[in-house]
This record gives sequence, C-alpha cells and structure tokens, in this order.
Amino acid sequence: MRRIAKSTARWLMVATAILAGALPALSWGPEGHRVVAVIAQMNLTREARAQVDRLLGPYDTLAAESSWADNTRVDFPDTGPWHYIDIPVAANKIDMARECPQDDCVIGQIEKYKTMLANSHASEADRRLALKFLVHFVGDLHQPLHCVDNSDKGGNMVQVVFFGQLTNLHAVWDSGILRQIRPYGNQLAQELNARITPQEKKLWKQGTLTDWALEGHRLARDVAYKRLPAGSPPELGQAYVGAATPVVEIQLEKAGIRLAEILNQSLR
Repeated sequence: MRRIAKSTARWLMVATAILAGALPALSWGPEGHRVVAVIAQMNLTREARAQVDRLLGPYDTLAAESSWADNTRVDFPDTGPWHYIDIPVAANKIDMARECPQDDCVIGQIEKYKTMLANSHASEADRRLALKFLVHFVGDLHQPLHCVDNSDKGGNMVQVVFFGQLTNLHAVWDSGILRQIRPYGNQLAQELNARITPQEKKLWKQGTLTDWALEGHRLARDVAYKRLPAGSPPELGQAYVGAATPVVEIQLEKAGIRLAEILNQSLR
C-alpha cells in the first residue's frame, strides 16, 4: 500500500509538472515589475513625471499599472507574443524577420508604443494605453528568459525542482529567484536605485532595444541554462540562486533606468 501511495504521489508530481510546462509563465512577477516601475519613477524628469501623472490620473501610478499587461492577457490573447522575443540560444544576433514578424514581439511593440506615447496629437486614451504597455514591456525585455528559446518555450518546458518545489525554469526566473531576495518590492527598488552610479546610468541608456535584448539573451545562455546542475529534473537551491541573484538585480536596475529614459524622451 505504501509503495502504491508513493507511486501515486510521484505520478501527481509529474502531472503537475507537465501542466506547469504547458501553461506559459508570464514575465517578471508583480514584484519584479513593481521594482522596475518604482526605479523608473525615481528617475523621471519633472516634465515626464507631470505628464505621467496627468495620463494616469491622481489615484494611479506606474507601479500600480506595471502588471496590467499580464492581467489582461486572458481578454486579449493576441498580445501574448508581445511579451518576449524567441532568439535561438545559439544565435549571436537577431533575425527580426524570423523572430519578430510584423513586429509581433516585445521589441516591435515597444517601438510601436514609444511612437504612440510621443505623439502629442494622439488621443489621451491611446497615450495612456501606450504608457501602460511600455511600463510592462520594458520590464519583460530585461527578463533573460524572455529573450531566448532553446526549443523549450523560453524555459517553460524545462522542469526543475526549486527548493523542493516542482516548477519550470521560466517561472524560477520570473518570480522564484526574486522571492528569495529579502526584502523585495518598494524597499528593494529603493535599495537598487541607490546603488546605481551616474556612470552606470549614462552607460545603460546607450544602445538599442536589440542591443538590450541580446544582453538578456547572453545572460540566459551563460547563467540561466549553463548553471543548471545535472539531474532530471535538476534541483535548484542556494548555489543557483547565488549565481542568478546579481543578474536579476542588475537587470531590474537596467530596466528601470531604461524605462525612465524612454518616458523622458517620449514625454518632453
């Protein structure tokens, strides 16, 4: 009886893993997107901050809207591909015709909504929509597993055991690692922002969306995948989190600074 029970429990774990792999994880969890938005808010110019406040209204903030694009995916399923770009893990450049046909990827949509937000002749509703998408998509662009594919849906199909819990690699990078960092949320955003140097801000503002996507792609290849231990499924614990945490933190910092730069340039 005990053997049957153990076998049944293992079958349930496998079934849960299959289901977890079949349902794609979203992006940085709400915690990560909030961190990006708070860092961006602290780096807006006075003019951009005033326009953000006007577009969102007196009772709304970038942080509050930072996960809106994930929360509406059920109602707008066509927006799913807008959250990522599938760059093959072995590639060292982006083929936009293959990986972003008709701008149907995170890079194409950031460009689209940058243009919409900067258009002072667009309606207030359109510019508000653009702002809500941008605050989310710029964060997505900096989650390394949103910029890579190894025939595994950006790590969604890679089953792992994370501190004893069966999950998938993408979910670990979305929220799992971040939830191991204490504290997270607004306090983490303030701590990360405080350690960014003026030289880093200047450096990180340079480059294109493609450059930024390739940064994440390299981190996915060299850390997210290469640091996976042997095992089926591999068991991830403190050693993996120790290697991944600096990557998560600097990507959140870069996303916040770059989002602020996009908004500052679009809302001049």
